[in-house]
Amino acid sequence: MDDDVFADHVAQRLATLPAVEAVTLGGSRADETHSPEADWDFAVYYRGAFDPEDLRAFGWEGEVSEVGDWGGGVFNGGAWLRIDGRRVDVHYRDLAVVERELAEAERGRFHWEPLMFHLAGIPSYLVVAELASARVLHGDLPRPGFPEALRAAAPPMWRERAALTLTYARGSHAPRGHVTEVAGALATAATQTAHAALAARGEWVTNEKRLLRRAGLRAVDDLIGGLRPDPEALADAIAEADELFRAAVS
Repeated sequence: MDDDVFADHVAQRLATLPAVEAVTLGGSRADETHSPEADWDFAVYYRGAFDPEDLRAFGWEGEVSEVGDWGGGVFNGGAWLRIDGRRVDVHYRDLAVVERELAEAERGRFHWEPLMFHLAGIPSYLVVAELASARVLHGDLPRPGFPEALRAAAPPMWRERAALTLTYARGSHAPRGHVTEVAGALATAATQTAHAALAARGEWVTNEKRLLRRAGLRAVDDLIGGLRPDPEALADAIAEADELFRAAVS
């Protein structure tokens, strides 16, 4: 199958799942910035109870999680599959949760959640960002703009998290010569700062893959690459990172 036929084939199968009202294609394939080997990111938007056993019944090769297995927050589960030789992710999206977070975002309100593979964790408005960037293949979904209230509220939260991350590294890890811990803190604070910078510009974020580049923060690579187990050098690196991050959100 060519790509268009494949996307339609998977979407139509997913649309037959009980409780599913819409299916989207997200990620780089949605905005056509993908590489040939990029995986496929589908999401099923359901209302009410969703039973992963119905997805397993399709017989597609791979792993299908239970609802809530990915932490139980706004990203509440999904599947890693192989279909027609292609790598496919299917994400579960509870419409009640998505609609709640859309309403919260429009009021400038959100919360932070930890999520595997995300250094900075995620804001609950990521499910709103998905609506703004994904291609709807089945059903109807809103396509929200970036709310002005959120544009005002999100940057200060992310800047504060980045500042606290650096403060802890400066006081607890640098004096002990802890290179790994300082490197982790710089990477985490960089992604937190990138969230702040993009929110201030009214730009949605759906993952961290291009986050630092979009925020103009790839220079942090040089700081991390030059770390050595010397307390003074580590403190200097944290100070340089602080200047870099301040400039990104000024």
